[in-house]
Amino acid sequence: MGTDVITVRGLEKRYGSHRAVDGLDLDVRGGEVFAILGPNGAGKTTTTEILEGFRIADAGEVRVLGTDPARAGIDWRRRIGIVLQQSGDLADLSVTESLSHFAQYFPRPRSVDDVIEQTGLGEKRKARVGSLSGGQRRRLDVALGILGNPEVLFLDEPTTGFDPEARRQFWELIRDLRSEGTTILLTTHYLDEAENLADRVGVVAAGRLVDVNTPDRLGGRHQAMATVSWLGADGPQQVQHATPAVLVAELAERYGPDVPELTITRPSLEDIYLDMIGAQP
Repeated sequence: MGTDVITVRGLEKRYGSHRAVDGLDLDVRGGEVFAILGPNGAGKTTTTEILEGFRIADAGEVRVLGTDPARAGIDWRRRIGIVLQQSGDLADLSVTESLSHFAQYFPRPRSVDDVIEQTGLGEKRKARVGSLSGGQRRRLDVALGILGNPEVLFLDEPTTGFDPEARRQFWELIRDLRSEGTTILLTTHYLDEAENLADRVGVVAAGRLVDVNTPDRLGGRHQAMATVSWLGADGPQQVQHATPAVLVAELAERYGPDVPELTITRPSLEDIYLDMIGAQP
């Protein structure tokens, strides 16, 4: 991981009396995948759009690649990639024509053919954009986002409309980009996506950053009580225990090395996330 490439301090954005973002602080390190989770209306998209330079903050300090996005020029914009929740229409162009056109805006674009293959659009390279399905159009949005070989890539709900196989292929693409040193800020409603891709996760609720940590430690997940279950003489048994290894050792003395139907589980990322956003006012 490198130094911070995104720094946010005291970020605020208001719409009338509503505070969409309320004093948010955030740091994203160079070369990491950082996932932002939060319910609808939590401020995720507003925050991301300020980082991208699409919205102006009412207060606070924002730096992306050392520059305030609100005052950034064309050279800065060529260094970032953006995949929005919705995008404009290119209905009359083919997939290849669309990518070839936008490649001209960047000094060192990726190969159009490579991007088409990486995003699973090989069979649709000659198809008109207007004929693509929702999931295929989403893949084109991702292709346009990575075309400029960005240093920082913003992905806002990128796999919406993807089938399970396409999502897994997209995950591999994100891992490849990360291995090349691309910094990725991802907003998603898919908790398994955050758990599989993110180096760190931030939970946003009511316009504030509630917690930041690795997926396995978010919200004290690694210290949460474990649930130990087994089949006893009186039927299924279940106990919550802070140190499950101790209980398992006791059960092994009682039942032998193969404790009947033994399972040990800790709270999932979804369990922790729901507890965190449920605790917010």
